[in-house]
Amino acid sequence: MKLEGVHHVTCITGDAPANVEFYAGELGLRLVKKTVNQDDPTVYHLFYADERGSAGADITFFEYPGSPPGRAGDGMVHTVCFRVGSEESLDFWQSRVGGTRADGSLVFFDPEGLRLQLLVDDSEDEPLVADAPNVPSQHRLRGFAGVRAYASQPARSEPMLRALGFADGWEARGDARGGFYVYDAPPEERGLQAAGTVHHVAWASQPDEHEAWRQRVIDGGGQPTPVIDRFYFKSIYFREPSGVLFEIATLGPGFTADEPFETLGESLSLPPSYEQYREQVERVLTPLPNPRAARQGA
Repeated sequence: MKLEGVHHVTCITGDAPANVEFYAGELGLRLVKKTVNQDDPTVYHLFYADERGSAGADITFFEYPGSPPGRAGDGMVHTVCFRVGSEESLDFWQSRVGGTRADGSLVFFDPEGLRLQLLVDDSEDEPLVADAPNVPSQHRLRGFAGVRAYASQPARSEPMLRALGFADGWEARGDARGGFYVYDAPPEERGLQAAGTVHHVAWASQPDEHEAWRQRVIDGGGQPTPVIDRFYFKSIYFREPSGVLFEIATLGPGFTADEPFETLGESLSLPPSYEQYREQVERVLTPLPNPRAARQGA
């Protein structure tokens, strides 16, 4: 039983229209699901990924309109790391989004200050790319490499990470994909979870393994939630000892569970239990730009 790398990374935005323009427009990802936060259906949950909406390429955002800028601190993920194909791809992205080159990577920030890093892909994992017409095919983002988190006492997390099968380094690698989880020393300033910060990181599992993963978490000293049906996947949640909120999410059913592949993300999707509230939900959600136009025009 192995985790198949990063499933998705969920972040916070205070400005969903600008978020679409950046992630679909500038970065060329596909908006594969426009839905709501199932714990607070008055706010969006936006999912950007490769063309197929694959786990391993899926950065998501809760929108809390007007949220103030946040900052990463101890016990929070501070950098989301994507793969690209070559050093030439780093050149392309630096000319497009700016940023700083260091140690064979490019570090830059989204419009709300979320720190992003591009790393040249030296894995043999399948590239997970979106068919962005405004990004040359050889330079498109290829899915997640991993995430970096702040931890003042990272040794506390070792039993948990070992129980979850993370290898030295720390890397969760399954049969098809892998993703790293790296600790850095935290800044002195306390973290503030708001716009431009990571809410949680999810790791991918096979659909029939959730109860076994719950037991692994318990064996590692954690307190997981029951299995929660998120309609597009099933999840358990828990905090690892350094404070970061982890999710283990299943590989499926996936985003075509309620809309055709060809039009993913183009209309508001609601899980069946929320469909009766569609009229009320649509009244409070922020109007968004057309994601297809954003990908064509940036």
